[in-house]
Amino acid sequence: MKKYMNKGTVALFAMSFFFFGWMGHVLYENAHKIVKSSTLKKIQKDGVLNVVLLNSPSTYYIGSDGPKGFEYDLLNAYAKYLGVTLNVTTANTIKEALELSKNPDIQITSASLTKTTKREQTYIFGPSYFEAQEQLICHKSLTQDGRFPTSMDKLSNLSIVVGEDTSYSETIEQLKQDGFDINATYSPELSTDELIAQVDSHEIDCTIVDSNIYALNQRYFKNIELAFDVTNRRQQAWILAPDSDMLKAHMYEWLNSFNQSGEMARLKDHYYSYVLFFDYYDTAMFYKRIKTLLPKYEHYFKEASGKYNIPYSVLAALSYQESHWNPNAVSFTGVRGLMMLTQNTADLLGVKDRTDPKDSVFGGAKHLREMLTNIPAEVGGEERLKFALAAYNIGLGHVFDAQKLAQQLGLNQNSWTDLKVVLPLLSQKKYYKTLKHGYARGSEAVRYVDAIYDYRDILQKIDSETALLQK
Repeated sequence: MKKYMNKGTVALFAMSFFFFGWMGHVLYENAHKIVKSSTLKKIQKDGVLNVVLLNSPSTYYIGSDGPKGFEYDLLNAYAKYLGVTLNVTTANTIKEALELSKNPDIQITSASLTKTTKREQTYIFGPSYFEAQEQLICHKSLTQDGRFPTSMDKLSNLSIVVGEDTSYSETIEQLKQDGFDINATYSPELSTDELIAQVDSHEIDCTIVDSNIYALNQRYFKNIELAFDVTNRRQQAWILAPDSDMLKAHMYEWLNSFNQSGEMARLKDHYYSYVLFFDYYDTAMFYKRIKTLLPKYEHYFKEASGKYNIPYSVLAALSYQESHWNPNAVSFTGVRGLMMLTQNTADLLGVKDRTDPKDSVFGGAKHLREMLTNIPAEVGGEERLKFALAAYNIGLGHVFDAQKLAQQLGLNQNSWTDLKVVLPLLSQKKYYKTLKHGYARGSEAVRYVDAIYDYRDILQKIDSETALLQK
């Protein structure tokens, strides 16, 4: 009997040892998971959000007044929501960005990354924040020899290059599997923007880019043209560090509030709205006049910029929109000069000769400064400049009317995104008859501001490239 008891005791002890060992293992694993899933807590504790950002116009770049880019601004907004500092590590290609995402210190990787089936097997994606479709863009001259492609089955005789480890290379491989004959090369070194430049210089025939990237770059390259859409619209999202469940949930919560507040719409409007008014001929002429006309008046814009604290690129872009840098320009309504001032406005500003380039530029800059000063204090940041430019075009009174109407319609009267909806209504009798300043061509003001921002961005890009060359 004692023998069996001893055996039972040993068995019970062994089972107990196994049970407590198993429980300890489970508790350790759970604790380990909690530690590994505390990426959000680490960010909050350290006060820093470490991110990888692709250096490109659609993502992140250094403008004349600091860091810019749609995805940079979005990440910066999230960092502010967290109450932490944004720490940026830059990547020059998507391949490089994906490699940097494996760094244990990196918490978010942002590079206009499309969520593909293959990528989702390797990476953890956060919530989707943008949609884009892949597009084939080619050099315009292909039309002349009948080689400009109109469909997927006309790609066999074209040199097509896309970045290695991109969604574009995945798309091409899938198309090949589907039976399409595509002469494609995958570059490990060149970025999407560099490949666009190679299409523009006709070093290669075509490349594939996301629709938002094409929209931003078509202003800078005169020889590229959209051939056709390669894919349907697909979601873009950030790559998160492993075990970022808490961070991902927190990000969903923030993104939902960011959308509902209208901030996302304003951000997209800021970076992408003006591309709808893009015109190849006008932009080609703009580049030509930058070389032939701008040098004659550039020093006036820069002097006025310093005196009235308005960016040089804004004043030059405003003048181009008004007069195409023609000091003798005159409209049918009698406004004239580089900044197209009315006689009454010129008198109020102390401008003696509207056709004198220096007088006109300084008068226009002073006028824009007055608009900026009189825009309500509730309108802040970049929005303030857009309101002021609209006022330069249609008058401050009409901008105030649009703000009043926006309020009546339940919109945000201090948001340019909402004001763009309201301004065109100023030409409709049922609206303008109730407003103090009556009828106005509000749609023109919207196009006017968008065009100035388009010209401004081109000037800033040229200035940045010139500065790099000088270094």
